[in-house]
Amino acid sequence: MERSRSSRLKSWPMWMLMGVVTVCLLAIGAGRDGGPLTQQERIDSITKRLACPTCDGESVFVSQASAAVNIKNEVARQVATGQRDDEEIVAFIEERFGGRVLLVPRATGFDSLVWVLPVTVLVCSVAGLAATFRRWRREQGLVPSDDDRALVARLLAEDPEDNDEVPR
Repeated sequence: MERSRSSRLKSWPMWMLMGVVTVCLLAIGAGRDGGPLTQQERIDSITKRLACPTCDGESVFVSQASAAVNIKNEVARQVATGQRDDEEIVAFIEERFGGRVLLVPRATGFDSLVWVLPVTVLVCSVAGLAATFRRWRREQGLVPSDDDRALVARLLAEDPEDNDEVPR
């Protein structure tokens, strides 16, 4: 038994080290930039984030509506001039067409509720369920009473050959 405990103590630092290395590699991989994009890749990236103002649920990248084509041309013109970065181009288009043109809401201001609210509801639900299960467990009285102990002792003491019935 002592050897088992010793081997467990020796293995947990290795697991911790592997966990730290994994987290570091994931952080590096997630933050890695794919390198410079071509103009067409930038245009496609921006237009995939914008919603067609006349279509229902389509991005500017997919839509062939005249409004989407005009937005796509404006994005291409601004990318070609090179005076604005992607965020500034999206902000410009949003300013002209309003917030309804964004497919993915911003993570600031009132729009941040779209991201925060589901997580908050999930955390509160899990906490509520945990509290309810704990309360149910206490109410059920999982600790056996003296009567329960006496019944179990009596049934264990009985000789099974004396009684043909199986106790329920």
